[in-house]
Amino acid sequence: MSCGLKCTKGLKICCGVTTIFLIVVLVILLVLFLTDFKRKDPTITLQSVKFGRFHIGALPNLDLNLSLAIVVNVDNPNHGSFTYHNSTAYLNYRGRLLAEAPLPQDTIPARKSHNISTIVNVYVDIAEVPDLISDFFSNYINFTSTTTLVGKVKILKFIKIKATSYSTCYIIVHIPDRSVNSTCDIQLKL
Repeated sequence: MSCGLKCTKGLKICCGVTTIFLIVVLVILLVLFLTDFKRKDPTITLQSVKFGRFHIGALPNLDLNLSLAIVVNVDNPNHGSFTYHNSTAYLNYRGRLLAEAPLPQDTIPARKSHNISTIVNVYVDIAEVPDLISDFFSNYINFTSTTTLVGKVKILKFIKIKATSYSTCYIIVHIPDRSVNSTCDIQLKL
């Protein structure tokens, strides 16, 4: 018993409809990934900097011992959450490393803002950084902070992609009123 032409015609129609359906689904997914799911760089805003310990020692060397409690807000506009491993943020002054701040493992949720807190302990021999005194008396000190976060982006709760986030923040501390302004550049590499 053979179907003959009826079975062949039905098989061709089924294959044609399936092919058209798959093409439509692929076009819809392509449009979504090129528009709505397109990677956008997160925004980092320095929420608060609170001065903790502040001590200037005179003997045997002139040194500065300072602790800062820092809260940074990360606004993630992407549809994927980012989970990163333990990392370190580096605080530099005129190209010289002043301090390191630990960043414990955390997740930045998709399409939400998230606060990251850390404490930076700065201990500097002033003789090694003579420009710091002149900047202090001019009322502004410029710092640069760099951070590399390695982790995974999770999209649609089942797609996991390795990602690395590089951020550089330019920080200006205004000494008289102890205020801080910052701007950050971020790159996310998948």
